[in-house]
Amino acid sequence: MKVPHEWHKDFFRNSFYNPASPAAVEKAPAEAAFILRQLKLKKGAALLDLCCGPGRHAVEFAKKGLAVTGYDFSAEYLKEASARAKKKKVSLRLLRGDMRRLPFRGEFDAAVNLFTSFGYFQKFSDDLKTLKGVAAALKPGGFFLLDVINGDFVRKNFRRRDWVEMEDYYHLEEVEALRDGVSTTWTRIEKKGGKVQSRKFFGRLYDKKSVSSALGKAGLKPLKFWGGFSGKPLTSKANRLIVLARKSR
Repeated sequence: MKVPHEWHKDFFRNSFYNPASPAAVEKAPAEAAFILRQLKLKKGAALLDLCCGPGRHAVEFAKKGLAVTGYDFSAEYLKEASARAKKKKVSLRLLRGDMRRLPFRGEFDAAVNLFTSFGYFQKFSDDLKTLKGVAAALKPGGFFLLDVINGDFVRKNFRRRDWVEMEDYYHLEEVEALRDGVSTTWTRIEKKGGKVQSRKFFGRLYDKKSVSSALGKAGLKPLKFWGGFSGKPLTSKANRLIVLARKSR
Protein backbone atom coordinates (compact mmCIF):
# COMPACT_ATOMS: atom_id res chain seq x y z
CA MET A 1 0.00 0.00 0.00
CA LYS A 2 1.38 3.38 -1.02
CA VAL A 3 1.80 6.07 1.63
CA PRO A 4 -0.97 8.68 1.15
CA HIS A 5 0.39 12.09 0.16
CA GLU A 6 -1.20 13.84 3.16
CA TRP A 7 -1.06 10.80 5.46
CA HIS A 8 -0.61 12.93 8.59
CA LYS A 9 -4.18 14.22 8.41
CA ASP A 10 -5.57 10.80 9.34
CA PHE A 11 -2.66 9.62 11.50
CA PHE A 12 -2.47 12.17 14.32
CA ARG A 13 -5.77 11.43 15.98
CA ASN A 14 -6.23 10.41 19.58
CA SER A 15 -8.18 7.36 18.47
CA PHE A 16 -4.99 6.03 16.86
CA TYR A 17 -1.92 7.80 18.23
CA ASN A 18 -1.27 10.34 20.96
CA PRO A 19 2.35 11.45 21.59
CA ALA A 20 1.51 12.46 25.16
CA SER A 21 1.49 8.99 26.68
CA PRO A 22 2.07 8.85 30.46
CA ALA A 23 5.68 7.78 29.85
CA ALA A 24 6.30 10.65 27.41
CA VAL A 25 4.75 13.21 29.75
CA GLU A 26 6.98 11.96 32.57
CA LYS A 27 10.11 12.59 30.46
CA ALA A 28 9.04 16.07 29.32
CA PRO A 29 10.40 18.14 32.28
CA ALA A 30 13.95 16.72 31.90
CA GLU A 31 13.84 17.13 28.11
CA ALA A 32 12.61 20.71 28.43
CA ALA A 33 15.34 21.49 30.97
CA PHE A 34 18.02 20.27 28.53
CA ILE A 35 16.53 22.38 25.73
CA LEU A 36 16.36 25.52 27.86
CA ARG A 37 19.99 25.11 28.92
CA GLN A 38 20.97 25.24 25.25
CA LEU A 39 18.70 28.12 24.25
CA LYS A 40 19.66 30.33 27.23
CA LEU A 41 16.51 32.42 26.93
CA LYS A 42 15.58 35.20 29.32
CA LYS A 43 12.25 35.26 31.11
CA GLY A 44 9.57 36.60 28.78
CA ALA A 45 11.41 35.54 25.61
CA ALA A 46 9.20 34.42 22.71
CA LEU A 47 9.45 30.71 21.88
CA LEU A 48 7.76 28.85 19.02
CA ASP A 49 6.98 25.18 19.69
CA LEU A 50 6.42 23.95 16.14
CA CYS A 51 4.26 20.81 16.00
CA CYS A 52 3.57 21.19 19.71
CA GLY A 53 1.07 18.33 19.75
CA PRO A 54 -0.71 17.95 23.10
CA GLY A 55 1.68 20.48 24.64
CA ARG A 56 3.72 18.40 27.04
CA HIS A 57 6.88 20.42 26.32
CA ALA A 58 5.12 23.75 25.68
CA VAL A 59 3.68 23.71 29.20
CA GLU A 60 7.12 23.09 30.68
CA PHE A 61 8.55 26.03 28.72
CA ALA A 62 5.72 28.29 29.88
CA LYS A 63 6.31 27.26 33.49
CA LYS A 64 9.79 28.77 33.15
CA GLY A 65 8.35 32.16 32.23
CA LEU A 66 8.63 32.06 28.43
CA ALA A 67 5.98 33.45 26.06
CA VAL A 68 5.17 30.21 24.24
CA THR A 69 3.32 29.83 20.96
CA GLY A 70 2.29 26.27 20.15
CA TYR A 71 1.63 25.56 16.47
CA ASP A 72 0.08 22.32 15.19
CA PHE A 73 -2.36 21.18 12.52
CA SER A 74 -4.23 18.74 14.83
CA ALA A 75 -7.29 20.31 16.46
CA GLU A 76 -7.49 17.37 18.86
CA TYR A 77 -3.94 17.83 20.07
CA LEU A 78 -4.34 21.59 20.46
CA LYS A 79 -7.48 21.08 22.53
CA GLU A 80 -5.52 18.75 24.81
CA ALA A 81 -2.66 21.26 25.00
CA SER A 82 -5.10 23.96 26.08
CA ALA A 83 -6.51 21.73 28.81
CA ARG A 84 -3.00 20.81 29.99
CA ALA A 85 -2.00 24.48 30.19
CA LYS A 86 -5.13 25.33 32.15
CA LYS A 87 -4.48 22.48 34.57
CA LYS A 88 -0.89 23.63 35.10
CA LYS A 89 -2.03 27.29 35.36
CA VAL A 90 0.19 28.59 32.56
CA SER A 91 -0.61 30.61 29.45
CA LEU A 92 -0.07 29.30 25.92
CA ARG A 93 -0.90 30.86 22.58
CA LEU A 94 -2.10 27.93 20.50
CA LEU A 95 -2.51 28.20 16.74
CA ARG A 96 -3.61 25.69 14.13
CA GLY A 97 -1.95 25.52 10.73
CA ASP A 98 0.34 23.75 8.26
CA MET A 99 4.04 23.79 9.15
CA ARG A 100 4.88 24.42 5.48
CA ARG A 101 3.08 27.76 5.61
CA LEU A 102 4.12 29.48 8.83
CA PRO A 103 2.60 32.97 9.16
CA PHE A 104 5.29 34.50 11.39
CA ARG A 105 7.93 37.11 10.54
CA GLY A 106 10.77 37.96 12.91
CA GLU A 107 8.66 37.25 15.97
CA PHE A 108 10.55 34.64 18.00
CA ASP A 109 13.78 34.51 19.97
CA ALA A 110 13.89 30.74 19.48
CA ALA A 111 11.96 27.83 17.98
CA VAL A 112 11.89 24.10 18.65
CA ASN A 113 10.60 21.09 16.74
CA LEU A 114 10.65 17.96 18.88
CA PHE A 115 10.01 14.21 18.94
CA THR A 116 10.58 13.60 15.20
CA SER A 117 7.87 15.99 14.02
CA PHE A 118 9.93 16.82 10.94
CA GLY A 119 10.67 14.87 7.75
CA TYR A 120 7.11 13.68 7.14
CA PHE A 121 6.73 15.06 3.65
CA GLN A 122 7.58 12.93 0.64
CA LYS A 123 8.95 15.96 -1.23
CA PHE A 124 12.15 17.41 0.19
CA SER A 125 10.98 20.80 -1.06
CA ASP A 126 8.23 20.68 1.60
CA ASP A 127 10.82 20.08 4.33
CA LEU A 128 12.77 23.05 3.01
CA LYS A 129 9.63 25.23 3.02
CA THR A 130 9.21 24.36 6.69
CA LEU A 131 12.79 25.26 7.57
CA LYS A 132 12.62 28.51 5.61
CA GLY A 133 9.41 29.32 7.48
CA VAL A 134 11.19 28.73 10.79
CA ALA A 135 14.04 31.01 9.73
CA ALA A 136 11.57 33.73 8.73
CA ALA A 137 9.77 33.38 12.08
CA LEU A 138 12.98 33.97 14.06
CA LYS A 139 14.51 37.27 15.01
CA PRO A 140 18.05 37.83 13.66
CA GLY A 141 20.38 35.56 15.62
CA GLY A 142 17.47 33.46 16.91
CA PHE A 143 18.01 29.79 17.76
CA PHE A 144 16.31 26.69 16.37
CA LEU A 145 16.55 23.30 18.11
CA LEU A 146 15.48 20.30 16.05
CA ASP A 147 15.05 16.77 17.43
CA VAL A 148 14.58 13.87 14.99
CA ILE A 149 15.33 10.18 14.75
CA ASN A 150 18.97 9.57 13.79
CA GLY A 151 19.08 8.21 10.23
CA ASP A 152 22.47 6.57 10.81
CA PHE A 153 21.05 4.64 13.78
CA VAL A 154 18.00 3.48 11.81
CA ARG A 155 20.11 2.24 8.91
CA LYS A 156 22.51 0.42 11.23
CA ASN A 157 19.75 -1.18 13.30
CA PHE A 158 17.13 -1.71 10.60
CA ARG A 159 14.33 -4.09 11.58
CA ARG A 160 11.64 -4.96 9.09
CA ARG A 161 9.11 -5.95 11.76
CA ASP A 162 8.77 -5.37 15.50
CA TRP A 163 6.11 -5.93 18.16
CA VAL A 164 5.75 -3.76 21.27
CA GLU A 165 3.28 -4.13 24.12
CA MET A 166 1.85 -0.78 25.22
CA GLU A 167 -0.35 0.04 28.19
CA ASP A 168 -3.69 -0.80 26.60
CA TYR A 169 -2.81 -2.11 23.13
CA TYR A 170 -0.27 -4.11 21.12
CA HIS A 171 1.78 -2.22 18.55
CA LEU A 172 3.14 -3.80 15.36
CA GLU A 173 5.64 -1.83 13.27
CA GLU A 174 6.49 -2.92 9.71
CA VAL A 175 9.16 -0.93 7.88
CA GLU A 176 10.19 -0.70 4.22
CA ALA A 177 13.46 1.02 3.34
CA LEU A 178 13.25 3.68 0.63
CA ARG A 179 15.96 5.69 -1.12
CA ASP A 180 15.62 8.73 1.12
CA GLY A 181 13.65 7.46 4.08
CA VAL A 182 11.35 4.72 5.30
CA SER A 183 7.75 3.75 4.70
CA THR A 184 6.28 2.45 7.94
CA THR A 185 3.00 0.74 8.80
CA TRP A 186 1.77 0.87 12.38
CA THR A 187 -0.91 -1.58 13.41
CA ARG A 188 -2.67 -1.09 16.73
CA ILE A 189 -4.55 -3.97 18.36
CA GLU A 190 -6.62 -3.03 21.39
CA LYS A 191 -6.22 -5.34 24.39
CA LYS A 192 -9.85 -4.80 25.28
CA GLY A 193 -12.14 -5.79 22.43
CA GLY A 194 -9.42 -6.59 19.91
CA LYS A 195 -10.10 -3.63 17.60
CA VAL A 196 -7.46 -3.40 14.85
CA GLN A 197 -6.34 -0.15 13.17
CA SER A 198 -3.51 0.40 10.69
CA ARG A 199 -1.90 3.55 9.32
CA LYS A 200 1.01 4.04 6.93
CA PHE A 201 3.45 6.95 7.08
CA PHE A 202 6.64 8.28 5.53
CA GLY A 203 9.72 9.48 7.37
CA ARG A 204 12.75 11.08 5.73
CA LEU A 205 15.97 9.90 7.36
CA TYR A 206 18.32 12.70 8.32
CA ASP A 207 21.92 12.32 9.43
CA LYS A 208 24.37 15.01 10.50
CA LYS A 209 25.43 15.81 6.94
CA SER A 210 21.96 15.94 5.36
CA VAL A 211 20.31 17.91 8.17
CA SER A 212 23.19 20.39 8.14
CA SER A 213 22.72 20.87 4.40
CA ALA A 214 18.96 21.36 4.75
CA LEU A 215 19.36 23.86 7.58
CA GLY A 216 22.01 25.76 5.65
CA LYS A 217 19.75 26.09 2.58
CA ALA A 218 17.13 27.70 4.84
CA GLY A 219 19.56 30.24 6.32
CA LEU A 220 20.12 28.38 9.58
CA LYS A 221 23.67 27.59 10.69
CA PRO A 222 24.18 24.35 12.70
CA LEU A 223 26.13 24.96 15.91
CA LYS A 224 25.96 21.83 18.09
CA PHE A 225 24.81 18.22 17.82
CA TRP A 226 23.76 15.65 20.43
CA GLY A 227 22.60 12.05 20.40
CA GLY A 228 19.95 12.47 23.09
CA PHE A 229 18.51 14.72 25.77
CA SER A 230 21.14 13.51 28.20
CA GLY A 231 23.64 15.53 26.15
CA LYS A 232 25.53 12.48 24.91
CA PRO A 233 27.54 12.82 21.67
CA LEU A 234 25.92 12.16 18.31
CA THR A 235 27.15 8.81 16.96
CA SER A 236 25.58 6.03 14.90
CA LYS A 237 24.77 4.32 18.21
CA ALA A 238 22.49 7.18 19.30
CA ASN A 239 18.85 6.90 18.26
CA ARG A 240 18.21 10.68 18.43
CA LEU A 241 19.69 13.49 16.37
CA ILE A 242 19.39 16.83 18.13
CA VAL A 243 20.83 19.91 16.47
CA LEU A 244 21.01 23.52 17.61
CA ALA A 245 21.12 26.07 14.79
CA ARG A 246 21.10 29.85 14.60
CA LYS A 247 19.55 32.21 12.10
CA SER A 248 22.04 34.33 10.23
CA ARG A 249 22.03 37.90 11.47
